[in-house]
Amino acid sequence: MGKVYKITLEVERFDPDIRRSWVQDYSLEVGGILRFTDVFRRINEELDPTLAWNSSCEHAQCGTCAVMVNHRPLLACELLVENAVHQFSTMRFRIGPIKVAPVVRDLVVDLEKAYDRVHKVKPYVINRAKNPLEGHEYRIPPEILDRYVEATRCINCFCCAAACISHPRSFLGPNAMLASIVRIMDPREEEKEERLKILHSEQGLYRCHTSKACSHVCPKQIDVAHFLALAKQGAF
Repeated sequence: MGKVYKITLEVERFDPDIRRSWVQDYSLEVGGILRFTDVFRRINEELDPTLAWNSSCEHAQCGTCAVMVNHRPLLACELLVENAVHQFSTMRFRIGPIKVAPVVRDLVVDLEKAYDRVHKVKPYVINRAKNPLEGHEYRIPPEILDRYVEATRCINCFCCAAACISHPRSFLGPNAMLASIVRIMDPREEEKEERLKILHSEQGLYRCHTSKACSHVCPKQIDVAHFLALAKQGAF
């Protein structure tokens, strides 16, 4: 049997019906290989069925379980209890919602509002280039794809946006910038001018402070700051 930890979660609660916010402690003994989503589920089943949190795939591919753990944005489905204890050197964890959109209830935020910023950059091919191999799939040469394939791993978990020191009202966010940069570097996209206008708009790259916090917290290990730097230099 693995090591058992007695941990306490200080959860930031919010009830929209009475517009009340408070912090509630939950203490329980858990195995070290439990994920924080499993801990939340234990709380629902054993201590408090009213605690609201979000998750979907629980395989670090959808990003819906992103929360703040001791002021660091993380995916709750990836964070093991034993890793959290070692990483933060504590048995107490402050858990809050990511501050990228209005809180719906407890740890659940309005992701549709957060996605509004991503939609503004049009994260799709606007004007498709003619396929040089008509009748076949569009084949991107490996040397071109290698330049930006890392950025395509983004799952829009908004961890980078939560860590960013720029205010979300003034900056579309690192992940939104990354989505547009991917399309600029994509040889299938011919509409570069419109994308550059978005990147260099008042809510675009101008608001990036190059803190590199986005790269530091990305759960997919994307060097987001690197791609933003390429965009600032026009090095496409």
